[in-house]
Amino acid sequence: MMKNTGMTRPLDHLGRIVLPKELRNSMNINIGDALDFFITPEGLMIRKYTGVSCYFCGAVDHLSYFRDHLICKSCIENLKSDNPSSHLSESRPVQPKKRRSYRNQNDLLNKLKQLMQEHPNVSQKELAEMLELSQGRVSQLKKLLL
Repeated sequence: MMKNTGMTRPLDHLGRIVLPKELRNSMNINIGDALDFFITPEGLMIRKYTGVSCYFCGAVDHLSYFRDHLICKSCIENLKSDNPSSHLSESRPVQPKKRRSYRNQNDLLNKLKQLMQEHPNVSQKELAEMLELSQGRVSQLKKLLL
């Protein structure tokens, strides 16, 4: 099931789009990261490309696919034996994914209104930094306030 974000972006003359900052943050996508594109019955699906390596240790041989992740035979065996740290500690540490919590639009509108009242001469860029949003999203919220 797809969730509507309410965000739209136009294609430029070269067929490019800019992914909104909130989307990039929620999907843990950074500048230079590769993306996978899929055509589904619902439409286009985009996800961060993770490469062809074990999710835990980075190995590239004897991989199995489990719940959207590739896992090597060694890690599977260690997970089965209740001793996952033995193999994993020899390799790169697993980085926890940063997740941004979803903020209700009404809460954002109230916070923006409050900031605009407290700081009437602040720029949209500064408002975006205070709210940890993109300038485009702040612009959308400002239009909703009018």
